[in-house]
Amino acid sequence: MSLLADWLLRHSVVMCLLLHSLVLMTFCFHHAATSCSKNCYCTESESGGKTVRCSNLQLTEIPQDIPNDTRRVYLDFNLLTTVPTNAFAGLTQLVELDLSHNELSELEPGAFRGLGSTLQFLDLSSNKLGNLTPDAFEGLRARANLTNNPWHCNCNLQMAMPRVDLEPASLTGVVCHTSEPEKIGVEGLAFLLAPDIDLCVEMKRTTDVAMLVVMFGWFTMVISYLVYYVRANQEDARRHLEYLKSLPSRQGKSEESSTISTVV
Repeated sequence: MSLLADWLLRHSVVMCLLLHSLVLMTFCFHHAATSCSKNCYCTESESGGKTVRCSNLQLTEIPQDIPNDTRRVYLDFNLLTTVPTNAFAGLTQLVELDLSHNELSELEPGAFRGLGSTLQFLDLSSNKLGNLTPDAFEGLRARANLTNNPWHCNCNLQMAMPRVDLEPASLTGVVCHTSEPEKIGVEGLAFLLAPDIDLCVEMKRTTDVAMLVVMFGWFTMVISYLVYYVRANQEDARRHLEYLKSLPSRQGKSEESSTISTVV
């Protein structure tokens, strides 16, 4: 009986240690997944889920420790200049993202990758976005606020808009701050609401003019070569003719031969 008791005692201690380790690991993983991002303020409710507020913290980079179970992230009123690729990867429950009132001038391709199935609202207002990058909104069908950005309306933007998967009404926030060409006069207009304006016409005209200039250049080059070739041949012909003239004629040789025969 003593041997059995010792065996049970040893194994019970081992089982207790294993169980304790398992509980500790579970707690650590749960804490890592649900803790709040550094310097940010987090709240959680049964109906709305977890909200992470990182507003007005002078952030220059997007935090990488946002909990995976976050449903709303507020990064407004910071100093963010770009949204890198896969910036929010892992936030598979995110429904709202606020990036307004920053210094954003670039959205890298795949910036919002992984949010397409859950994100419902994206706020990019009051930034410094001038160019629309379709690859940044890859698969994203959320409603977006794109107002108060210095959008540069040109042919590239016109061709990019149909490739953006955002909710169509979101694109009404693209109000032209500058345009190319300037004379087309779309400043202050929502580009989506001006369907009769074709910003690519001027580019097509420029391309046509460039092609004409190139063709004229080639034509001029060919004509110049032909003129040079003709003049060079004329000079060679003149020299050959002068050479032939300098040779003694056959008739002169015959007369000299006759004179010599008579003398003999």
